[in-house]
Amino acid sequence: MTESRSDRMARVDQAGEYGATRIYAGQLAVMGNRAAHSGEVAAMAAQEQDHRARFDALMARRGVRPTALQPLWSVAGYALGAATALIGPEAAMACTAAIETEIDRHYTQQLVELGDDDAELSAMIAEFRDDEREHRDAALAAGAERAPGYPLLFGAIRLGCRLAIRLSERI
Repeated sequence: MTESRSDRMARVDQAGEYGATRIYAGQLAVMGNRAAHSGEVAAMAAQEQDHRARFDALMARRGVRPTALQPLWSVAGYALGAATALIGPEAAMACTAAIETEIDRHYTQQLVELGDDDAELSAMIAEFRDDEREHRDAALAAGAERAPGYPLLFGAIRLGCRLAIRLSERI
């Protein structure tokens, strides 16, 4: 049976939200509630958990399988979160800014591609894109651009995010 475009979108988006929960888990494990913006990080983490739960439910209703790469994203996400938090709070925020910049681009492309074909998925993507934009803006306001090596860190994380998206769409 051929998989629909909406099924692939749901899978990759659920994988991304899962990865985000793991990144925040890694950051919070290192920073705890000691960092200046840890409350904001915890709130963003909770929002990502909600996004993931809603994609999980959508996929279960539609019979869409998750990506086979989920164990890799679990480890990679946690490691990225912990590593950026170890560098410092600004690096953790740079991670968020980079990922959310890429996810904004990704969700916007999906909305254009979907058009009017899947109103339920489109509504979720549009809502979550707005949340991700708020996360990006909060990260920038919290000093993301002051992170050591910000341009390199930002670019490398965005590249990794694009690669994870491409892999999760089909695998």
